[in-house]
Parts: sequence; structure tokens; C-alpha cells
Amino acid sequence: MTLAGETGGANRSTAQTGLAGLLDELRWRGMLHSTSSGLAERLATGRPIKGYNGFDPTGSSLHIGSLVPIFGMIHLQRAGGTPIVLVGGGTAMIGDPSGRSSERLLLSRPTVEENIVGIQNQLTRFLDFEGPNGAELVDNYEWLSSYSLLRFLRDIGKHLTVPYMLAKDSVQIRLEAGLSFTEFSYMLLQAADFLHLYRAGGVELQMGGADQWGNITAGLELIRKEFGAGDGQDLAYALSYPLLTNPGGEKFGKTVAGTSVWLDPARTSPFAFYQYWLDADDRDVGKYLRTFTLFDRAKIEDLEARQAAHPETRVAQKAVGYDLTARVHSEDAARNVVRLSEAAFSKEPIRDPEVLDGLFAEIDHFEFTAEEIAGGALRVAVASGAYTSNGEARRAMAQGGLSINDERVKAPEDAVPALVGGRYLVVRAGKKSVRIGRLKS
Repeated sequence: MTLAGETGGANRSTAQTGLAGLLDELRWRGMLHSTSSGLAERLATGRPIKGYNGFDPTGSSLHIGSLVPIFGMIHLQRAGGTPIVLVGGGTAMIGDPSGRSSERLLLSRPTVEENIVGIQNQLTRFLDFEGPNGAELVDNYEWLSSYSLLRFLRDIGKHLTVPYMLAKDSVQIRLEAGLSFTEFSYMLLQAADFLHLYRAGGVELQMGGADQWGNITAGLELIRKEFGAGDGQDLAYALSYPLLTNPGGEKFGKTVAGTSVWLDPARTSPFAFYQYWLDADDRDVGKYLRTFTLFDRAKIEDLEARQAAHPETRVAQKAVGYDLTARVHSEDAARNVVRLSEAAFSKEPIRDPEVLDGLFAEIDHFEFTAEEIAGGALRVAVASGAYTSNGEARRAMAQGGLSINDERVKAPEDAVPALVGGRYLVVRAGKKSVRIGRLKS
């Protein structure tokens, strides 16, 4: 299985330099936040290594906030390591306080199982689950559910002190607002995961976001205590990725409206998914090229240079958007959304009814009647939803800001142009607002 979007190039990558080059690859891509002691030396040996990352099955789909650890696992696999995908079927029934200001709802087991199926299907678009270092998926419910309270306290709880746990940032930020014992115990559960995978599967590395560093290092401590290693002896290792934010300091992965961008096409359409990347700020796009594609350094630097020289072309945003849309949804879907996007925001009139069929399903749209058509341009403009009142629409017309079927509307009483394909109108309000109208049948 070949991962979609892989590119060649003269520059070295993890696929060429192996495990010894993994940290350098992540570093130049801006994907390396912290590592525990001894990891660089362990990777330099070139011996195979298994590394895991946890994913929270609180929903049936991952969102783009999960793409950083996913691409981290891709680089691990390309370097020759084996990615272990840990789906938190057990811990999802508890809740992780890291990065949260309130306690999450606890999920039932059937709901979690359904979510795991959806997540696994999505991960096959990124990771190779076959071959000598094929990815593996495990569910921590399998071992966490076997613990009795007494055995958990005896085998796990005795190794980590309360002061040690209280010192973790994920705990500190929640103490004043209130932190239940259930969530407080999450750190122990994640540490127990690392111990189990290390002992049963030889998994030496845990990876995750910077906000997970406290939980990850608790696992290292538990392994050291369990196997009697000294403070200077490294048995297992940790690696964290930076947390991405936009130029305004807001968490990566949200639209302007504050909604998440999902990998499930039923929750975020391929068109909306592509458009999210196309709308990326120029200050962010270099970071996205490094983090969310497998393009080599030469190609990324070329795209950045072309983008800087001609920002209006959005060549870098288009490259990220196409590559990710093809990976998440398919090459056909990527080609289709590019065609629709270019048609919607092109200066050329849209005259293809099939293109309008696609746009009607993807962007702001409305339906109109023959009576509204007869009422003239003003009535259609208000019916489109682009304007809230007749007065607002009149002012737009006077300023030359309204067109219907790419014909400039000069006066409220102007006739509506002929329908495209006998049923469609394209209403443009200003430079960016495009609405597709369809005649009611």
C-alpha cells in the first residue's frame, strides 16, 4: 500500500535516512517539541522500534486537529518504525483533563465501539496496516477493563505519588475550577497503557501533543518503577509535537464560525474541507506544507517562494488543500472540488449546469420562484439571502457590488438574466460572497 501524496525529491527524508534521521526530519518540519533523554541515541542504533499515539474515540470521526500526530506516525513508519494506534476505548469512558476547562460526558461502551470503527477506517487513508512494519490498532479497554480496583491501586497507583501527579500542568489548570477523582486518575490510566504496551508488545516510544507531556512522562516513570531501573537508565522514550495555533493564537482546526473540520465527508464535505486549506493565512501555509504533506524540502521551499512572489495565486494553499483532500477523500474528490472552487471564484461566468449542480450542494444556496424572477433583480437579490433588506440591496446595486449570472445589476428594476440551464442563477455580492439559486420545481 502506497500512501497517497508521497513525493520524491533530491532532499533526504525519513524514508531515506531511516530511524536515525527521524528527529531531524521532524525538527525541520517544525513538528518536534520535546523528547525524553536517550531517544536520539536509541534511534541512532537503527534497531526497529514501536511507537504509539493515543486517539480519543469520543466521536465517530477524527478532525484535522488529529493530523499532527497522524503525520508524526507516518514519518515514524516511513523511517522503518512500527506505528501503534491506541484507541482509548477505556479512557474515553473516563475523560482526559488535558487542555480542557470542564469535565466531558462519559460514553457508553457500545458508543465507543461504534466510534472506533469510524476512526480505524479513516486511519487507513494515512497509515499502512500491512507489511513488515505495518501499523497496528489496539483498544485500551482490552486491558484496562480487566483491572479490579484493588489490583489497579496495588499495581499502578502505588508507583506515582500524589505530589508528583499534582505538579503536572494538566492537573494544575483544573484544580481551582474543580477536578473529579475520575479525571484525576486519567494520568494513571494512560501510564498503565504505556506499561502494558511496553511489557506485552515491546513498545518503547509514546508520542503525542505537547499538552500530553505530563501524561506521557508519567508512563516513563511507571515503567522505571515497575522494572526497577535507576533515574539515569532509559527503558522507554517520549516525543511530543508542538500545539498548532493560528496567527490570532486560537487553537488550530476550527473554522471562522468556531466549528471543527472533520475527516468524515458527512460532517465536513470535501468542498468545505478543501476550502478550509485554501483560505489559510499566508503566515500559516508554510507550517501546513511542512506538517500536513510529505513534500520534500525543495518542493516546499519552491512553493513558499512562489507564494511569496505572487500571494494572490494561493499556490501553496492549493497544494496543501489538494494533497490533503486527495488523501482524506480520494483523487477524484480532490479534482472535483478544485473544479468547483475555481468555477465559484473565477472571473469567468459559470455556464455549465453540471458545475452549478455541484456548487448548489456545496456553498450557500437558495430556491426561487417564477414570480420572484418576474419581480426583478431587487426581489431575487433579497430572496438569495445575500441582503437582509431592500434598502441594503439597493445600496449594493448603487455601488456596483451585485451581479446575477455575472451580469452587473445597475438598478433595482433591472430584469433578471436568463437562467443557466433553465434553472440556475449565480448571485455575487461583493468579491467573496457567491450564492447559487435554483428554480423551484
